[in-house]
Amino acid sequence: IVLWDEPAFQGRCVEFTADCYDVAACGFPSVRSARVESGTWAGFEHPGFQGQQFVLEQGDYPCWEAWSGSHAYHVWRISSFRPISCANHRESVLSIYAQENFLGRRGELSEDCPSLQALGWRSTEVGSLCAHSGAWVCSQFPGFRGFQYIVESDRHGGAYTHVRELGSHARSCQVQSIRRIQH
Repeated sequence: IVLWDEPAFQGRCVEFTADCYDVAACGFPSVRSARVESGTWAGFEHPGFQGQQFVLEQGDYPCWEAWSGSHAYHVWRISSFRPISCANHRESVLSIYAQENFLGRRGELSEDCPSLQALGWRSTEVGSLCAHSGAWVCSQFPGFRGFQYIVESDRHGGAYTHVRELGSHARSCQVQSIRRIQH
């Protein structure tokens, strides 16, 4: 991933090939544009992989609107980021549960789902998730809109027993659409 300190790929730039816990500590005070040359990355609003999450797939992000345009609020900065692991992506499988700790009604996905309710999921909430393989983006609203939560089979052993494990910004179990992260 290549980052610039000004919009539209202007100003100083730096290339990263691994996790960055805090861009400011790496001598780069702000990220105003980005280009993903390979892989898929998780960007975070705050240092330490905290705050709103968003997926940066291969391509150009000339300004903050490009990486945060469909979220419930705009994230004008990237303060930390890391590559997303996608083990065995060709056969991605995700189990969702109505309650925390893998209890209650269970559903299983192996394809993108723009609306869980259209598939027969009776609630707007998901209590826990288990990524058996692949990496997934769970979105707050149908059509992959709203807050995003990244779920990976290579992190937490793929097990997310409660919404708190989805990230520091996760305040609600509301998940209404889910898609696979593709490299």
